[in-house]
Amino acid sequence: MASIHRTTMSPTKLELLSGWLPKQSWYVGSGETPDLVKAGGFRLDDPAGEVGIEFMVVADAAGQEPVAYLVPLGYRGAALEGASGATLIGTSEHGVLGTRWIYDGAHDPVVLAQLSALLRGEAEPQQQSVSDTPDPTVVVHGAGADQGADIRINRVLRASEAEQGAPGRLVAGWTWPDGTAVRGELAAVAPR
Repeated sequence: MASIHRTTMSPTKLELLSGWLPKQSWYVGSGETPDLVKAGGFRLDDPAGEVGIEFMVVADAAGQEPVAYLVPLGYRGAALEGASGATLIGTSEHGVLGTRWIYDGAHDPVVLAQLSALLRGEAEPQQQSVSDTPDPTVVVHGAGADQGADIRINRVLRASEAEQGAPGRLVAGWTWPDGTAVRGELAAVAPR
């Protein structure tokens, strides 16, 4: 299982995301510099132990109403071979591990493979900031269902009380900047 290091990253993840997020086609901000806060998320383990996998929820409080975004992250010790420059969020100096290449996990094959395993019920979500600790608040409805279709990652998150529905839905929580805790769908198997 992945170990969480209590150390520094320079630049921080939020600093990197503040420059990267507004350039994405799915960004719905007002054009102002985002005011990002960490709002939630979880981790998955890479069976090979090479790639750090984090599903980070950030809330942008720059506009009149906050917006929550899901940013899957792949942390690597070297550049991802064959990846386009658009998939690299940036590099950061990790206080223990050295230079880390941080990729948009929606385009990282290891991140996507583990997300698919989670939706099949074959991977266990881990707490975002605690080593070796499962996160029971991250729920997959209909885990183990036929996963032959593509996975849809919800980049802009909507709070939803509905916990049931079509199989293959990943539901987790996040906290708005005012402290309100909500839950919603982070990803799902796209219908055939």
